[in-house]
Amino acid sequence: MFRFFRTVSAAALLTGLSATASLADELTAWRLFISDHGEPVVHVLDALNGNELATFNTKAPAGLYRSDSGKTVFAVQRDGNIVQAISSGISASDHGDHGDLKVEDAKLLDTAIAGTKPVHFVDHGGNVALFFDGEGIARIVSEGDTLAGSPSIREVKTAAPHHGVAIAFGDHVLLTEPNKAKPEELLVGIRVVDAEGARVSDLHSCPDLHGEAASGNLVAIACAKGLLIAQAGEKEPSIEFLPYSDKLPEGKVTMLLGGKGLQYFLGNYGPSAVVLIDPTADDAFRRIELPTRRVHFAVDPVRPKFAYVFTEDGKLHRLDVVSGEIVKSLALTEPYSMDGHWSDPRPRVAVAGDAIFVTDPLKSTLHVIDAASFEKNRDIAIEGKPFNIVAVGGSGETH
Repeated sequence: MFRFFRTVSAAALLTGLSATASLADELTAWRLFISDHGEPVVHVLDALNGNELATFNTKAPAGLYRSDSGKTVFAVQRDGNIVQAISSGISASDHGDHGDLKVEDAKLLDTAIAGTKPVHFVDHGGNVALFFDGEGIARIVSEGDTLAGSPSIREVKTAAPHHGVAIAFGDHVLLTEPNKAKPEELLVGIRVVDAEGARVSDLHSCPDLHGEAASGNLVAIACAKGLLIAQAGEKEPSIEFLPYSDKLPEGKVTMLLGGKGLQYFLGNYGPSAVVLIDPTADDAFRRIELPTRRVHFAVDPVRPKFAYVFTEDGKLHRLDVVSGEIVKSLALTEPYSMDGHWSDPRPRVAVAGDAIFVTDPLKSTLHVIDAASFEKNRDIAIEGKPFNIVAVGGSGETH
């Protein structure tokens, strides 16, 4: 059974806060950040009414990633050799028995982190690790310094350029180890390094490493034969290996998401299945077969027992992560075949408050689904090919 957990981060405050102070008003605000598949632009929408709030020009088409706190959206531009930061304009503060919500204009910050071919983004505890594949270097910045416009960049180097990832655990960093004989191939494992980049652990073997996520106090990293499960230790992060169940068919996880409110991980497992992972359970893996090939999936931070999977037949599916069953399906778009290039424009899913949003890049449309009824509410027209999407927001008090 999955464990419920409570965090005290600002990210937790961005959902479901109640008003208690007599001189305060309740405020709800949600924003969507949507990048175009082919153009260097990011649209900012009010998720509650669909109005466009701002448009930001980037250096190149961007992948979008929100920080755990929701205060910052990072535009990772692989082909532009740069990562730009956007202040979401929404922030929360914890007052114990209640939380305050502050809403300002979204802003494209002057802060930019340059390097060759940035790909992986990981925020852990407010420390953002950006991995630049073309250099084999992780550049680590704090979110607070980034928002203040004065980020101090800490660089951690690996042995060779490769498609890697880094995860900051305070002063320590989990860092991928490339295949020295063939750096262009998938990785061989993870090492723990200290603040100066010196190795403090032996290699944690993880052939074909690809995919990582955090849920509660755990970080999972996907390997060919199982997962590495990392958490904070007394002196340095501790890492254990969780092998795939012998009940699973041949396959592996290459993409992971971490549950919010419930501690679990959701991963792909073959082209037409997903797997629910509870590292604390005796039977840690539950595989769910999909009707067709998977395009994208997302967890629900507001309703923790649900996740959503979009499949190539144009349907969105609601997955009950407790029962491990698809409980509802909704026909939403024309088919989006998974044949072709991996980076072709295909729908992406995000959750904002009481609505689920699905981009439809070939129709220049954003579909809005009511999360309670799981029925389509409306469509929003967006110029170009709306592609990557992240949501930021919540409810709280405003004084």
